[in-house]
Amino acid sequence: MKLYYSPGACSLSPHIALREAGLAFEPVLASTKSHKLQDGTDYYGINPLGYVPMLELDDGTRLREGPAIVQYVADQAPTKNLAPANGTLPRYRLQEWLTFIGTEIHKTFSPLFNPALDEAAKKVFRDKLSSRYEFIDKELAGKQYVLGDHFSVADGYLFTVTRWTKPMNIDISGFANLQAWMARVAARPAVQEALKVEGLQ
Repeated sequence: MKLYYSPGACSLSPHIALREAGLAFEPVLASTKSHKLQDGTDYYGINPLGYVPMLELDDGTRLREGPAIVQYVADQAPTKNLAPANGTLPRYRLQEWLTFIGTEIHKTFSPLFNPALDEAAKKVFRDKLSSRYEFIDKELAGKQYVLGDHFSVADGYLFTVTRWTKPMNIDISGFANLQAWMARVAARPAVQEALKVEGLQ
């Protein structure tokens, strides 16, 4: 398998999932600025949308979109408990979280990366993110991880986007449960390895 990624982008989430699952894969750097691979290959020829992540299976099949990729990865290593079994209510809880993270957190960050957006507009998105993190902080009360006692692919995704709070000037220091959870996830060996490979340590 190949994972097309860009350092620190949302592709860090499937990168973490692959390492947690213990699956063999090749990380392939795909610049989100030049849209070229390191050998000069046009990334648009691999993913017409031009963004990461993209997972290429051994038979050449390609899978887009982080929440779909991480569930596929989790299902390849069921003994790792990265996702509850398909068809169960806990699996729908996982999908509930992946959807929330994607639409309410990830997509709310997107405008903040746009240099054309003025500060007044950015404040609207920062305020929305702060309210969402307040909700997440309450949800994490008494839990080790998002779904309870076990690390899941939802934790990898939430960790990835929450790392963006610092460069985007969103203060989450007052959220004790969130801070403790971030430290727990960051300390996991698979997470450490993914951060190291992406040059993020």
